[in-house]
Amino acid sequence: MSRPVDVGELRVGGYMMIEGEPCRIVDIAKSKPGKHGAAKARIVAIGVFDDQKRQFVKPVDATAEIPIIDKRPGQVFAVNPTGVQIMDLESYEYIDAPFPEEEDLKAKLVPGTEIEYWRILGKVKIVRAK
Repeated sequence: MSRPVDVGELRVGGYMMIEGEPCRIVDIAKSKPGKHGAAKARIVAIGVFDDQKRQFVKPVDATAEIPIIDKRPGQVFAVNPTGVQIMDLESYEYIDAPFPEEEDLKAKLVPGTEIEYWRILGKVKIVRAK
């Protein structure tokens, strides 16, 4: 799920949807309005799940989509060859998540470890170990 917002309200460090993928904004460059057009914003963002760099150029008064990020606590229940099984600490449901890209975080994932994970558009990402 996502919600609309004006491009001019986006900030570095925030999140937005580019090409259907949630991305973290790393750079915003705004141009001044010219004789024949409105001010434009050039946004550079990195994908949350695939770490791919994406660019986006639109007028500042146009709308963009912001993903709704559900940040939840969890506990590692089991480590499988394909990923990690997490138990949500609020609803006690089990979720399968892929291994994180960061090697130091991946090394901390042993059964019983408390973690924080994000749910974005039906996908799950382990963010940090507590």
